[in-house]
Amino acid sequence: MLYSTRTPAAKREGFRRDLASGRLLRFPGAFNPLSARLIEAKGFEGVYISGAVLSADLGLPDIGLTTLTEVAGRSQQIARMTDLPAIVDADTGFGEPMNVARTVQTLEDAGLAGMHIEDQVNPKRCGHLDGKQVVDLETACKRIRAAVDARRDPNFLVMARTDIRAVDGLAAAVDRAKALVDAGADAIFPEAMASLAEFAAIRAAVDVPVLANMTEFGKGELFTVRQLADVGMNLVIFPVSLLRLAMGAADRGLDAIIEHGSLESMLPEMQHRSKLYELLDYESYNHFDSGVFNFTLNPTLPA
Repeated sequence: MLYSTRTPAAKREGFRRDLASGRLLRFPGAFNPLSARLIEAKGFEGVYISGAVLSADLGLPDIGLTTLTEVAGRSQQIARMTDLPAIVDADTGFGEPMNVARTVQTLEDAGLAGMHIEDQVNPKRCGHLDGKQVVDLETACKRIRAAVDARRDPNFLVMARTDIRAVDGLAAAVDRAKALVDAGADAIFPEAMASLAEFAAIRAAVDVPVLANMTEFGKGELFTVRQLADVGMNLVIFPVSLLRLAMGAADRGLDAIIEHGSLESMLPEMQHRSKLYELLDYESYNHFDSGVFNFTLNPTLPA
């Protein structure tokens, strides 16, 4: 009922244990708090909060327009609604090293289990767009050192994302991943890998967890969970997938209203009211107010 019964500290501790288990952890992207509840109900290991999704939720492109306040606020709303650990895209840390330090502590306070910071120049852009630029190695490492030094909970995961593969090639990505680990990164997120062999090369280069980004319509192939596990990946995210599915369904629904004047034909594609109430845990609120849950629903009838 209400929010998660697990404290942020407990989620972080559990997340660290899971990362050390050798299993591949699946983190679908939540586009709102309710979708985070659904991710948990389906049995996934964690929740990912995408910067591209947060931007899109505000009707903005993913080009560094969101602020720390917006990201932290929405991330807190999502993270507190699930017992799963949630990690968030912190872009370039929202400024220079001191801003990065503030970002880490703000996201700790928001209840996140971890974050990743990238090595793009500011303002950044989506990792699967052309024309990206990355900062020099010293600047990239300063961001990571600032984040690690600023955190108060040692279990809060500081992940380094590098976008250099699309700029200077795989060898540069391997070298940068090593340097970012030396700077203190707890995990590596190599963006826009072109093949399983490239993921394997990053895996062989570092001794920390490695994340694979399975985003649709991007520069990389969509590999299966099994394929990624076989090359030693520790985390896989599906950052924008649920938003794309939801918006695709909304698009089709609006077209149905225009064409047919009704959504009756779309009822089989909708989440039933009873399923929504189950996900929201309506019944548990009856403990406080018997007027809240004093009805029954027939799941065979449209609602």
